[in-house]
Amino acid sequence: MCGLAGFWTQTGSRREARSVLRRMTEALRHRGPDGEGYWHDAVAGIGLGHRRLAIIDLSPDGHQPMTSATGRYVIAFNGEVYNFLDLRADLEREGSAFRGHSDTEVMLGAIERWGLRHAVERFVGMFAFALWDAAEHTLHLVRDRLGEKPLYYTWSGSTLLFGSELTALRACPWWRGEIDRDTLALYMRYHYVPAPYSIYKGVQKVRPGTVLSFRSSTPPGDVAEEWQYWSAQEAVAQALAAPFVESGTHVVDALDALLRRVVRREMIADVPLGAFLSGGIDSSTVVALMQAVSYRPVRTFTIGFAERQYDEASYARAVARHLGTDHTELYVAPADLLAVVPRMSTIYDEPFGDSSQIPTTLLAALTRQHVTVSLSGDGGDELFGGYERYRRGRLLEQVLGRVPGPLRRALAWMARAAPDVRLGALSGERVRDWTTVLDAETAELRYRELMSPCRAPDSLVSHSADLQTVFTDPGRWAETSNVLERMMFLDLTSYLPDDILVKVDRATMAASLESRAPFLDHEVVDFAWRAPLDLKIRNGDSKWLLRQVLYRYVPQLLVDRPKRGFAVPLESWLSGPLREWAGDLLAPTKLEREGFLNAAVITDKWQRQQRGFHRWSAVLWSVLMFESWLETQP
Repeated sequence: MCGLAGFWTQTGSRREARSVLRRMTEALRHRGPDGEGYWHDAVAGIGLGHRRLAIIDLSPDGHQPMTSATGRYVIAFNGEVYNFLDLRADLEREGSAFRGHSDTEVMLGAIERWGLRHAVERFVGMFAFALWDAAEHTLHLVRDRLGEKPLYYTWSGSTLLFGSELTALRACPWWRGEIDRDTLALYMRYHYVPAPYSIYKGVQKVRPGTVLSFRSSTPPGDVAEEWQYWSAQEAVAQALAAPFVESGTHVVDALDALLRRVVRREMIADVPLGAFLSGGIDSSTVVALMQAVSYRPVRTFTIGFAERQYDEASYARAVARHLGTDHTELYVAPADLLAVVPRMSTIYDEPFGDSSQIPTTLLAALTRQHVTVSLSGDGGDELFGGYERYRRGRLLEQVLGRVPGPLRRALAWMARAAPDVRLGALSGERVRDWTTVLDAETAELRYRELMSPCRAPDSLVSHSADLQTVFTDPGRWAETSNVLERMMFLDLTSYLPDDILVKVDRATMAASLESRAPFLDHEVVDFAWRAPLDLKIRNGDSKWLLRQVLYRYVPQLLVDRPKRGFAVPLESWLSGPLREWAGDLLAPTKLEREGFLNAAVITDKWQRQQRGFHRWSAVLWSVLMFESWLETQP
């Protein structure tokens, strides 16, 4: 795991180019504390920088940026290609030779021999890289299939800037950043910024599974070519067209074998390795398989909370004891959790409002004290149907999906027109909040409303437009009539890469820790979508298929319980120990002076929060994370 940064200027050499490259790369020191490297071609105007977190081949042979054997290619690479040993064996049979044993050198050898398109299709792993092709005078920016590793880019005049984080771009003196109000509204709706957007105008993220190519003839502001080597939409369509016909037992056997192989492959490292363990289905499955293929006790890590309703450490401890892992846990006092809150705006280089970022950051810091690599269970919910909202979404469709559109819109109009209307236990305010669900024309849009912490972001960010995302673009939807599969697909292509994986990447990289997610191997993704839905959600039980694998290693009694998530007590914090901090950030005069957010609306929500109406906690947290982030901007 590392960080990369660079530029390509079409105006020729700049005298300060190398110092600029150093500044951009140094901003990513936390992603790679073990070394730094720079490569600059003054004639071409291209510069690549790299910060290294040494995981495989700790010798100088793994140093980056790395030049290929023929000198044609130069790469700066962040991530891991887990099948590099298999690729290396294939390349050696074809006559390639290697000086070291890093995956980076194998990647270059594969690109030289097979070409970029064929090589990247064979890479299995998590990665983002910049590749300079000196023969074609072309720069390629490449991101992994599921979007585990980040990569930003922008044009500053005639200079292309790119890097693993916005912090690298902001370190460049040629950087000009302007906050995008439309993207800010998107952030308020989802509490994360969906790709390809960023919080700044003109700055974008490379989409998952995508290659962007820039040539010397590319006009500033443009991309010469954009192509996908892997598409979630196509992969899901192919999987649904070829479902498993075997019995449930045979599918469980096949999943067990596949996950064992994937976990074994992702345990390759030249540094100490462990795993996050919450005691839930996903992390327990990963740890159980790690222990099954390991000759020594696996290192596992958990944090516990003083608030009993948020604490799962006892469950993790029971699983660890049964599996025989070398278990470490840290009980976090409220003061520890609160102390990390002001750091969030510097760890997350654009606004990020998922409050589970706090315990994730603390868990990463604890784990890094003992190991350099940690496996996680991320992706299990999206692939095997684990979220409670899938049940609620299906119930919603069973009701609203049968109501004609004109009637739904009429009901929404009446609810908005009658300020004091109640519906059962729902107050008039909550009824009006649900009118956006009634107005929605499709299951995808209704799921968006169900997912959105803020269903009316234009009320917070005035003069903003609703940018297109996967929720609003029918051309990007899964080709299935099953509403549960449609919801799971939306999470796979939005919530997973733009919330969960961003949260984990920034939290772990802040601690210089590499996190690996076996469920996100694209073979596992294909397998999960080939499995019939009734093997994933059966008789109301979520993740049935994954549970059957886990029960082979861990007694059912130890892991069967309602899903909690990695939550924090936001409501009590905002009314208690964080009240003064939040009040200062939400001061009406401050909000009005900045001019981004509607001070009157936010003040009203904040006052309601202080009077005990906690339904606005998630929205207020997103606002607070934006305001805290804004204070760090130059």
